[in-house]
Amino acid sequence: MASPATTQTVRPLDTLRLDASGPPRITSVVTDHLRLLGARTDRPGHWDAPAAGITLGGGGFEPAHATATWADPASGLADEATVQAATGIMAVHGRRDGSPRGLAVDYAATATAVLTVQGLLANLVGQARGTAAAPVTTSADRAGLLAVSQYLAAAGADEGEAAEIAPGGPPFTSADGILFELETLDPGAWAAFWKALEAPADALRGGWRPFQFRYATACAPLPAALHTTTRSHAWDRIRRAADLSGAEVCALRPLADRAAEHDGAAPWSLIPSAHGAEAAADGPALLPGPRRAPGGRAVSAAPAAGPLTGLTVLEAGRRIQAPLAAHLLGLLGADVIRIEPPGGDPLRGMPPACSGISARWLALNRGKRAVEIDIKAEADRRRLRDMAAHADVFLHNWAPGKAAALGLDADDLARVNPALVHAYTSGWAGRLDDAPMGTDFMVQARTGVGEAARPEGESPAPSLMTLLDVMGGLLGAEAVLAGLLLRERTGRGVRVDSSLLGAADTLTGPALRRAARGENPRRPAGFRHPLATADGWIAPADDDARAAAGHDLRGLPTAEALARLREHGLTATAVTTDLSDLHHDPRFAGSIGRDAHGAPAVPDPWSFA
Repeated sequence: MASPATTQTVRPLDTLRLDASGPPRITSVVTDHLRLLGARTDRPGHWDAPAAGITLGGGGFEPAHATATWADPASGLADEATVQAATGIMAVHGRRDGSPRGLAVDYAATATAVLTVQGLLANLVGQARGTAAAPVTTSADRAGLLAVSQYLAAAGADEGEAAEIAPGGPPFTSADGILFELETLDPGAWAAFWKALEAPADALRGGWRPFQFRYATACAPLPAALHTTTRSHAWDRIRRAADLSGAEVCALRPLADRAAEHDGAAPWSLIPSAHGAEAAADGPALLPGPRRAPGGRAVSAAPAAGPLTGLTVLEAGRRIQAPLAAHLLGLLGADVIRIEPPGGDPLRGMPPACSGISARWLALNRGKRAVEIDIKAEADRRRLRDMAAHADVFLHNWAPGKAAALGLDADDLARVNPALVHAYTSGWAGRLDDAPMGTDFMVQARTGVGEAARPEGESPAPSLMTLLDVMGGLLGAEAVLAGLLLRERTGRGVRVDSSLLGAADTLTGPALRRAARGENPRRPAGFRHPLATADGWIAPADDDARAAAGHDLRGLPTAEALARLREHGLTATAVTTDLSDLHHDPRFAGSIGRDAHGAPAVPDPWSFA
């Protein structure tokens, strides 16, 4: 058998064969990504199986097998709608509206698919490094819990939220009917924008806090006067106000526009390092093995052994996307070292807290070590380059061009470590010339996610749940694993780029394909709307929704309403409305724990056995 580390390859899965079966909402994304990474298949998939089964073989590897399910059959969760309902996705997404609401995109299934690909790639990376192959299992309910992990952590913290959780939020509407998102991280720019539009002073002051915290709370109960203000000005005037203030605005674009410009690019790119190629010519010494981990202070307990054990990841990330990608790599066994500014990451103090540390921050950063580096100081940049010389991955989500300006871009670090995987998780990956600021809600607005997330008959609105930051983190980890596998097979370092744009296109893929065919890309009116009961809400499975809607359940307690639907052969589940209830929910018995700081912690998304 050929050694995986010496196989001639251009893409990480070149020469490997793929077999797939299972629910198409999960399996189609898995197979798309594996084919983009080089796997090939001559067999049609079997889509009627209740669980997804994926096998990769060839190329000198033992077969790698993955299974993806909706949930434990005993939980009663059988599809996208019921998983969204049980895991809290409907509750968080519905905060803007004041009641739970389903996402009209297959968010849990897409996340499950990406996690499945991650598990397969980790299996192969482990094999290439001498670890025995182990089948991987994941499920949509675990993916859903991971997606809401920050909100769950906040709900179980020692203190309440720093901002009110109440209905409301963007998008805003201009006098000529343009729906748009507004973005700024600067309170001065926020104030200047609204002053330019002559908004009441008390409204602009009262609006900053809910606007600033909307990433954390998934809602923004803004003063009504701000919406009234934008409705009194034409779009051109609003754009001028943004230009003068330093804030940014982005009109919500339809899916048809995104489909027309979509270039079919993969959600990530992998570029082998030229420095690695030159070094590889000298012989096999470049092939990476276990590396000495640079020092750092521990954030929490060290990660358990996994297929990436012995690898070191340096992460210079803020907010969600890069920290989540590194968190997943840590769960797979890598030693993750956060690069933080002097004094530590200020987001450690973001309320609410557990044992004095932000619960939300812990959800993404537990298990990591931290080293404080002043990237503005040349001596500290040299120190960071020295750390990169002994690392396997350098991962960041700095602003475009910042890494190059600091001398820490892929080419710079390849000179000190030709075998490094240099990963950049960005907003746009440089693929759109007219792109606004690369934040979650602006990317949602620009790419049609605001339209895809809501069914026909409803006004488009980007979700205030951080859909793309989370999906972007998942794709970032997937891309790093693909880069590590390509490095193991070629002996060359790799530059890896992923983006929120790639996350948007992955999430809306089915809708974009419908739009490209000239069909209505949106789901029908009422799609995934939960049904009210006397004491809560229930969500029927997608296939049973029409029949379930024919039953008047408003006078029945939730348990009786579910029993009535079951009597008619219909599948449904209770909608989680308070995330703190998930700790005791029998559908997730024993799976949600607490970390050393007392913060709620969701289970690892994969099992290797």
